[in-house]
Amino acid sequence: MPHGLVCAVCGGTAFSERTIIWDALAAEWELSAEERVLVDRQQGCHCEACGSNLRSIALAEAILAALGAEGTLHALIDSPAASGLALLELNEAGTLSPALRRLPGHRFGAWPEVDMQAMPFQDGSFDLVLHSDTLEHVPDPLRALQECRRVLRPGGALCFTVPTLPGRMTRSRAGMPPSYHGGPETGAEDYRVQTEFGADMWTWVLRAGFEAVTVTPFDYPNALAITGWRGRPVPLLRARADAETRARLAAVYASTSWRITGGLRAVARRLRGGGR
Repeated sequence: MPHGLVCAVCGGTAFSERTIIWDALAAEWELSAEERVLVDRQQGCHCEACGSNLRSIALAEAILAALGAEGTLHALIDSPAASGLALLELNEAGTLSPALRRLPGHRFGAWPEVDMQAMPFQDGSFDLVLHSDTLEHVPDPLRALQECRRVLRPGGALCFTVPTLPGRMTRSRAGMPPSYHGGPETGAEDYRVQTEFGADMWTWVLRAGFEAVTVTPFDYPNALAITGWRGRPVPLLRARADAETRARLAAVYASTSWRITGGLRAVARRLRGGGR
């Protein structure tokens, strides 16, 4: 059993493991023995309290970091700080989805009904966009990342996971035999793997136009989450608090009310040494 892990979703510390990768998928992916262990741990090692696997926990940690929040995702979701967030979840983000749906500003879109390559949302609609192990199924992943950036507000962030083998470079499966995630019996087209991502995954985020990218590991190298920033990487809740403070100060400075500005002028006189 894994030791020393703390679940960023619920705070649990007890973890169990199960085998996820079946032989046919390991052969299609051409996994070495070490890579198969890594993917099994990423997808199959899970918190006994909430069921989140390492991949989902890495995504939760990336969300917390993007927002500038401490504690667990469950605590954040139930806090007033998160109530005003406009969040787009593309496909269910694993075990995070039930908690995310409690946010008033939550919007859900399922791939492929919502085409990530041409999303039906206006520019700058969301503070945060999330997807988990979905991008590898999209025929044009670069276009999908560009669309994620388009629907983000300035200062917003995209947090996502994608199955990644750190010892390889990304390759397309075009021209190769079909390979499907989801289970050995799966053959649905939306489960078909279009791209196998490797250590250069972060470069795709920059190629899509994001101004910065950060990588959040959990139990490295077993699980990684990626955050693309539309603008300077400033935690969203801090940026919002700073903006609210600036707006309040601007209102005070612009006010002609003696009740408001009289006290400020008195303080300014004292600072200048003018007494009363």
